[in-house]
Amino acid sequence: MPVSTVKVPVRWLMRESTGAVQSRTIVDLAKLKPALDAQPIALTQESAIHCAVTMDLDGSWGGRLFPVAGAAPHTATFSAFRHLLECGWDRESPPLAVSRRFLFRLLAMDEDPSMLYEMGEEAGSNKELAKRLRAHIRVEAAALLAQAGYERDPRVRGAAIRATQRVMDYLRSPLAAKPWIRVGNKQVLASEASPPTMSFLRMAAFMPELRTEYHMGMELLGRHLMQPEPRQEPVQQIEGVLVPVPNAILGDRLPHRNALEADVPAALHWLEIMVRLGVFRRHEPWIRMFERFVESADRYGVWHPMKGDAMPATTARDLIGWFPLEDHSTSEGERRYSDVTLRVSLIAKLIGRDLNLV
Repeated sequence: MPVSTVKVPVRWLMRESTGAVQSRTIVDLAKLKPALDAQPIALTQESAIHCAVTMDLDGSWGGRLFPVAGAAPHTATFSAFRHLLECGWDRESPPLAVSRRFLFRLLAMDEDPSMLYEMGEEAGSNKELAKRLRAHIRVEAAALLAQAGYERDPRVRGAAIRATQRVMDYLRSPLAAKPWIRVGNKQVLASEASPPTMSFLRMAAFMPELRTEYHMGMELLGRHLMQPEPRQEPVQQIEGVLVPVPNAILGDRLPHRNALEADVPAALHWLEIMVRLGVFRRHEPWIRMFERFVESADRYGVWHPMKGDAMPATTARDLIGWFPLEDHSTSEGERRYSDVTLRVSLIAKLIGRDLNLV
């Protein structure tokens, strides 16, 4: 068997995993004949059903936009919408069709304080911070709508172009090389710094036409993502106030094997986004990281932890809704590893590796 071939345990995934993983296996990996509709299988996913039945009448969830750390997807709008998409629900299904109107409204240049939702308390009376939080909300909404297939919608494109121009202006400026200033005894990001965020990367990942239009800027973005990430947690000075900005991406978040093993889901998410952005092949360490995932599969193609047998877990708040698709609370045996097995196979397909469906 050629070295480039990746074994995909389709039969095992269809037998052992939940409806969401089965649906993604059919649609994204097996490419079974069109007559086979995967939607009924996707609709059996318990966590997705929970999202569907807890949606508020206006298309939001829980009166929040972003989930708190460790929360379930249905507790916030962005995580619930993402979870339904990741579980394979069609964008015309009732909850997504209703919620997309809510997301489109978030794209508007609306300065109504109520549109900040839970972030209004963080903004307080700081007008500049409120402005930036609104921009962050618009990018996250655009990322979800792009993933749902609305890349060409003028509202999504408008929000994406504004965000892209802002990031590209930063990457072309001298500030990108030295974004830090000293405040007291701390090194913090200058107020003018506008580095890419994880929301921005996800948005660009699902907007190939936008990336083509800004191909020179995307080259700069790729180089930015490959540089070493600073060790300190990013904090930015905004109108004299120091504000944590954990969503800011200042370099490579998957620089070595220890980072991979410390948070397997976050590593997979990073690799998938790098592949979709088209920069994966340009950075040898990421290729080696992915090969480590492939080599950790057994002879049937089922992924196993690189150390011990602990279930993969993550503390990353922005992965809520993306991971897990399997219900780990009730999973037993190797079924616990179906999420990672699916993601590794999907990345292999996205980078053009030959798949051996077994």
